[in-house]
This record gives sequence, C-alpha cells and structure tokens, in this order.
Amino acid sequence: MIEVSHHGATTGVTGSCHELTLCLRAQKNGILIDCGLFQGQDEGRGASASDLSIDFPIDHIQALVVTHVHIDHVGRIPYLLAAGFDGPIICSEPSAIMLPEILEDALKIGFTRDRQLIERVLGLIRSRLVSLPYGQWHSVFAEDDCSLSVRLQRAGHILGSAYVECDARVGEAEERIVFSGDLGAPHAPLLPAPKSPERADRLVIESTYGDKDHEDRETRRYRLKAVLEHALEDGGTVLVPAFSIGRTQELLYEMESLIHEFGDSAVGSVSDYAPHSGANPTYEDDSEQGGRIRQSRNPTKKPTWNDLEIVVDSPLAAEFTRIYRDLKPYWDAEATDLVHQGRHPLSFEQLTVINSHEDHLNAVDYLTRSHRPCVVLAGSGMCAGGRVVNYLKAMLRDKRNDVLFVGYQAAGTPGRDILTYGPRGGWVELDDDRYDIRARIHQVGGYSAHAGQSDLIRFVSGMPMPPREIRIVHGDQHAKQALKRCFQSRFVADIIIPSD
Repeated sequence: MIEVSHHGATTGVTGSCHELTLCLRAQKNGILIDCGLFQGQDEGRGASASDLSIDFPIDHIQALVVTHVHIDHVGRIPYLLAAGFDGPIICSEPSAIMLPEILEDALKIGFTRDRQLIERVLGLIRSRLVSLPYGQWHSVFAEDDCSLSVRLQRAGHILGSAYVECDARVGEAEERIVFSGDLGAPHAPLLPAPKSPERADRLVIESTYGDKDHEDRETRRYRLKAVLEHALEDGGTVLVPAFSIGRTQELLYEMESLIHEFGDSAVGSVSDYAPHSGANPTYEDDSEQGGRIRQSRNPTKKPTWNDLEIVVDSPLAAEFTRIYRDLKPYWDAEATDLVHQGRHPLSFEQLTVINSHEDHLNAVDYLTRSHRPCVVLAGSGMCAGGRVVNYLKAMLRDKRNDVLFVGYQAAGTPGRDILTYGPRGGWVELDDDRYDIRARIHQVGGYSAHAGQSDLIRFVSGMPMPPREIRIVHGDQHAKQALKRCFQSRFVADIIIPSD
C-alpha cells in the first residue's frame, strides 16, 4: 500500500510537511517532503506557530526531501532532529548551500541563542545533506518488495527550488507521486520557468494563488515604477517587507532595470526632496562593510532615478543575494544575457546593504527624520518580526511613506492586518502597541514567487495524461476551493482537499 498524508499546509499556506509511506505487511517505510514552520493562524494536527513540536510518528521515516529553503518549508527541521530523525536530508545543490544559512537564523530567533548548540545543530544538518542535480534519480531505499526513488525538477520559485517526483513500488504496485512544493510564475525574473512533469499518477499541488492570476510582467513593472516615483516626488521611504530569499533578489533585479532605463530622468519637486532642516545625514557609502545610506549627490536639484537609494536591511537577505550572484549558472537566459552586457542586476551603485544592528537603528532614525527618497527591503515578509517592525513603528504614521507588499500575507499576521486595514486608515498592533496607518499601502501581486491560477492549471495540463488523483494543499480555503473547481472542469481526476 502506498499512502500520502499531511502534517501541515492544510489549514493555510505555512507549515508544509507531507509524508509518503510504503506499507508491506508489517513493514513500513516513508519519507517526508518538507518540514516547515507554521505562521499566523495556520496549524497541523497538534502543532502550531506557538507549538512547533513534531506531533506525528517518525520511526519509519527514512529521509527528508526539501523542496526549497523558505522557512515555512524547512523551519521545523531542528525540531525533527530533536525528535530523533537520523536520516538524510535530500535537496538540490543550491538548496544545500542555503539551508544551513536559513536554519542558523531560525535557530537564533526561535530555538536558542547558545552559539555552541547552534553550531552543533548546523554541523549535524550539514553532515546529513545529500545534494542532487536536477533531473537525476536517487534511490532512497530498495528492498525486494519495496523501493522508493526520488528526482528533483526545477520549480522556478526561488533559487534551488524543486518539485519532487517519487517512483514508489510495493510488491506488484508501482506509482509515481509528484509533490509540487511551491511553483514559480513563468514570467519571474532570474529563474527558468517550471516545466510540467512527464507523468504523475498522484499529484500534491500548492494553491497559494489558486483563486487568481498575477499581473503580467509589464503591468507589475509599471506599478512598481509608480510606487517608487511617489518616493522620489515627496522624499518618502518605500518599505518592502520581503523574504530574504527569492523576492528580495527579484525586486533588486527589477529596480536595477528601472534605474538603468530612466537614469537621470527627474521626478518631483525640489522642496519635497530637500533634506529636513533637523536631519543630520552623516552616513557615507560603505557598502562593502555593511552599509551606511549614501547622501544625495544633488540635494538641491530635482531627484532622478539615479538618486533613489535601494537599501537591503537584512544580513540574511544580503547573504542570500551574494549566494544568488555566485550561482549564476542557475539563472535564466535573460539574466545571464544582462551579465554578458556588463550589467550587475544584484550589485549596482544605488544598492546599500545594512548589516549591524546599530546601523539599522541609525537608518530607521535618519529616514524617519529626513526627506531622502529611499526603498528599504527588510524582513520579515509577513511583518511578524525582524527589522521591518522597527521601520513600521517609525514610518506608518507618515503619509509620505509607502508600504509595498509583494508576497502573500497569512491570516493572523501583522502584514495581513496592514494590507486589510491600512487603506481604510486603520491601525495595526506591533509588539502589543497600536500604530495608526497613514502611509500608503500597495500590493503588487505579480512579484509573488508563487504561480497564479492559470500557471497551476498549465502545470497539470502540460502532462500527457492528467493524474488520477490531485491533492490541493498550501492555500487558504477559498483559494483551494477555486482551484478545485477549475481542475474539476478540466480533468477527469479525483480532486481532494485534505484536512490533515
């Protein structure tokens, strides 16, 4: 018997953790696909954002397969190890480089501050990593009557992301089960679009945007340009809550493109742009050392696109941006061509990185008091913690500023509340205090790293034969139901929305 079960991503979009189990008489072997953190109101059978313990048996689990390194897919790995898991951690080659980095940050925030303990856990994780090239089969276990092999294929979501093909055999029964992980949109910059599997008897597919399509790339670029022009016009800050991996790098890519195209084009008025008389902008460029915000090169003239400072205020995002730069062989043809032209889409003159906490606090204070047009990308992506919270506290009350959401905001997170109540002039609670929202609130869905509804349908319809069973996970209830209706109208398959 070949069974698929779920330990997360059934009540929402976080906590992804799925199990493939092969049962033969008294023998039972299985693998996990992801083991992610819960956020907001999402939960599993007994686990939740406040209780991350592993609440299911793992004695029979032979391996963990990681689709990609976003925290909602890997954040519970330390808890899995603590529960006694001692098998390999299988992932793509880029993910093997990035996984210890993202888990180090997760350990410091939610597990322990003990440096020696963190290093022991990370050392254990590194020793378990098995990195696979895309498109290559790997045997997880093989016995006379029971075997399982996996193969990773590009998912186009973030660098290193993969969907997982599983060839399972129990006795005479053989099946191919595919786990989509998170699929990327086909028009996303930097990464090649995912291609449909050659076949799948059963498919477990995400549905984050199962109820809608994203804006096309030209439309979203125009909308991004409009938001950034507002910052140039009134000397405000555009605050982008962004995840460290994926969206940060895609936004940098697009912003470099806008600056390259419009360069010295002037926007706005002198009075809006001139630094406030009480400001004391003493920062100098020190991007190599972790970044202080540059002074304007022409503070008495109309601002141009070349004056727009782009700040990445996140050591983790900066590190992953460096890794993205180092892994150019995994970029798509468009991005590779820019490099050949001498462009540097992830490392350009207007880009500043802030590493130290002291520089972070200074930047918040400076941007709050000055009228220096700036874009700040800071984590966390759902505003549930991290450096973005300090910016929000300081800037939400000022109508000069903008908050730009480019990713999904889970129910129960401050990001969802800002997105919901900000346009109404409401408030949000941050660290137990209420903050009025006067800044402009924007959402540009096209920059989501997730596939839209049409992309998900295309992923399935691109197979020569549709799966006989499709399980819809990783989405809000209305998104899952909408995608289910679409699938039912197109495919002869058993469409299931699992509850657990």
